[in-house]
Amino acid sequence: MARMLAFIVLLIPGLMAAGGIKLIRDTIFGTLIGAIPNLGLQLFLGIVLLVIGLGFFAGFLLHRDRKNGRVQAKFAKKKKEI
Repeated sequence: MARMLAFIVLLIPGLMAAGGIKLIRDTIFGTLIGAIPNLGLQLFLGIVLLVIGLGFFAGFLLHRDRKNGRVQAKFAKKKKEI
């Protein structure tokens, strides 16, 4: 069940990133999507979707690897000294 939940959590930002790549590609080739009024806005929306999708995916993987102790020392969380 946990693996299925993790798959669903990673599927949504993956689809967002894929949609962002598609919007960027359509902007480069000059194809305007119907709901977006101009190519500049389409490019901006594509970049935002791509960055959010990849950022969430990378953050999720970093969090999981930190929890399992599989990161380099520079990425490990520092222990707070009181």
